[in-house]
Amino acid sequence: MNELRIRTLAGVFVIAAALSWAGARLWNSVGTLPSVPLAAPIVLAVIAVILLATALSIRARLRAQRERRPEAKGVDPLMAARAVVFGQASALVAALVAGMYGGTGVFLLESLDIPARRDQAIYAGFSVLAGLGVIAAALFLERVCKLPEDDDNNTGAASTA
Repeated sequence: MNELRIRTLAGVFVIAAALSWAGARLWNSVGTLPSVPLAAPIVLAVIAVILLATALSIRARLRAQRERRPEAKGVDPLMAARAVVFGQASALVAALVAGMYGGTGVFLLESLDIPARRDQAIYAGFSVLAGLGVIAAALFLERVCKLPEDDDNNTGAASTA
């Protein structure tokens, strides 16, 4: 399984932000603007918490297994692989969504004197922060589930579970 690259996530974020900013300018020329829902940062934050809890749980189980504690529950490799795939998918979607709300938020910075648009800009800002939280939690989960490097393998890159 390939590792998630920060460069890919940054590219998705920047492209989504640019397209969203241009779309918001175009949409505003018509006289309306799609709203940023209050639920967006909340949902992203919940996903970040779930990813973080999963990573901490797997890390604790792996540590107990390494220390050979008698009550240690092993980590099923398929479950770890599914967790990593969920984390990678969540990070990609979070980069896309955070870029989308980031571009809209940058557009909304031009009209902070209007209370409704100021609220939308705040929601967009929190959405970007929550999206970055999802990405950080996904990268941590991927790091926790990474297999140790093979001594026989001279590529220098470790694979993930």
